[in-house]
Amino acid sequence: MVGRSDFPVGMQYHWKNAGSYSTVGLELSLSIILGLFVGQWLDEKLGTKGWMTALWFCFGLIAGGRTVYRALKRANREAEAAEKESSESGRKYLDDDHHH
Repeated sequence: MVGRSDFPVGMQYHWKNAGSYSTVGLELSLSIILGLFVGQWLDEKLGTKGWMTALWFCFGLIAGGRTVYRALKRANREAEAAEKESSESGRKYLDDDHHH
């Protein structure tokens, strides 16, 4: 059995990120599908001839778009933090090299 310690720390980090971002597509599609089903159900109950389906489809699109937007913001924050960490470690290496 493969244990957690069998993988390098960086690889664990990348797999964790891949798992958290892989749900974005699922959340997007489920938001839209849920909106469609709620809208169709309301159309049947209220007799609104597709208006509720269209409205709730739009709500689903907005909710799904919000999910994608939040995932992109999180990815940008993580990329900026990794870039900052990388530049700081490079600077530390250069500073150590000049002092020896």
